[in-house]
Amino acid sequence: MNSALLPAMILVPFVGAGLVALIPARRAELFRPVALLTSIVVLGMAVFMLVNFTVGDAGYQFETSTTWIKDLGISLHFGVDGISLFLVVLAAGIFPIALLGSTPSHDPKPYYGWLLVLLAGSIGVFCALDLVVFFVFFEIVLVPMYFLIGLWGHGRRVYAATKFFLYTMFGSALMLVGLVALAVLHQKAVGGPLTFDLVTLAREQALSTTASRWIFVAFAVAFAVKVPLFPLHTWLPDAHTEAPTAGSVLLAAVMLKLGTYGFVRFGLDLFPEASVWAAPVMLTLGVVGIVYGAICATMQKDLKRLVAYSSVAHLGFIVLGIFSITTQGIEGGILQMVNHGITTGALFLLVGMVYERRHTREISALSGLQSSAPVMAGVFTLVMLASIGLPGLNGFVGEFLALLGAFKGARWWGVVAVTGVILAALYLLWAYQRVFHGKAEGENAKMRDLTWSEGAVLAPLLFLIVFLGIYPKVMLDRIEPSVKALVVHVDRNVEDFDGRDVTPKVAPAAAGADEGGEG
Repeated sequence: MNSALLPAMILVPFVGAGLVALIPARRAELFRPVALLTSIVVLGMAVFMLVNFTVGDAGYQFETSTTWIKDLGISLHFGVDGISLFLVVLAAGIFPIALLGSTPSHDPKPYYGWLLVLLAGSIGVFCALDLVVFFVFFEIVLVPMYFLIGLWGHGRRVYAATKFFLYTMFGSALMLVGLVALAVLHQKAVGGPLTFDLVTLAREQALSTTASRWIFVAFAVAFAVKVPLFPLHTWLPDAHTEAPTAGSVLLAAVMLKLGTYGFVRFGLDLFPEASVWAAPVMLTLGVVGIVYGAICATMQKDLKRLVAYSSVAHLGFIVLGIFSITTQGIEGGILQMVNHGITTGALFLLVGMVYERRHTREISALSGLQSSAPVMAGVFTLVMLASIGLPGLNGFVGEFLALLGAFKGARWWGVVAVTGVILAALYLLWAYQRVFHGKAEGENAKMRDLTWSEGAVLAPLLFLIVFLGIYPKVMLDRIEPSVKALVVHVDRNVEDFDGRDVTPKVAPAAAGADEGGEG
């Protein structure tokens, strides 16, 4: 299916950002409506794509390809499959919520313009099937997030923004070297024209074992920084804590998924043998992130920083599922990408609402809020339980499948990772108890409850938390064919790589492919 839908979804936010830039400063009341209308148009296109997505098709849909730089073999090649579909929908859906959920304290014109650029870049990352185009969008998103944190953040916002930018730029530099090396070595091996097309490079698998592993490492470092994986995670708590509410929501819901998506789309697909070779290290880093993130979250005094460290732990589950290299594990990782975006986005919105009322995020200064804000306490409870992974809510399904895949493909890593579920309950329940229970005194006793408008902003996320917890089949039916095809691709290429059977015990991919239809 050749379609202009995906390029339109990328172009419309850029047009919206241009319109915001052209509106005179004296008409400041128009900035937000234009940005909101633009994001709603993109959401409408994403819903259209979701409705018209062919269930059961493992290939790319809504695909379009136009030559960009012919001599270098670079094309504007876009497409979505079951792996990227819901990430595009998540990105399109979370931006209107972030726009409605908070407003900037100053300079609304550049604020809304940068948000729209971030929307365009995020969708571009999830749709790009050309390595250079992917890299361009992968880098574009850094600029708006840098300015959102640095100009509209709190406290040490400049330090946090600079740290975020330098970390991610370092990783991206390695990936640029890797993708150029991949294209050049591929051309040398097959003798054809230079190409950066993901589909062609993944299908032909022309690199030697050594080259494949080195280039995988270059890509993996870039993705690990973006996730972020331990020990490259230190920029995340600072960025989350100092970012404005909308920045934190979008960072958690969308930007952190660029790294985990990169591992699935480019790591496993382009470097199947190298992915299996590196799986023990990646699994170890994922499990360390689960446990370390949970312990750090337990020790936090700042409520927003606690939620930030919880992301480190939850993203560890995603990496665990991906590098189990089983159908269930990868499905769980993809589900968890989406569900983490929903639950953690809602948590950051709620923390922002508390901060707007009390002007503090210190847990010790917040107590007894349940008596003055019972509706907010109830909503916070639902979102918190989803983040813990309570059965019946969306957080459970992804974690369960990721752990199931780990027990099939990487058993002992799965055993250790289970402790993260217990620790998540510890730090989130303890934080809830300190903030909402107890006796309310002073400003806490007079804190305003959730308003109807705030409830309307949170309502779509709350609906998805419950609906996807009860009926995840609507996602699994669309994700599973593409994941099964990916696992078969990894298994086939690992067995045939350089004519040797190098399938390790850590990843029985064929078994995962056969059994992946359950759950």
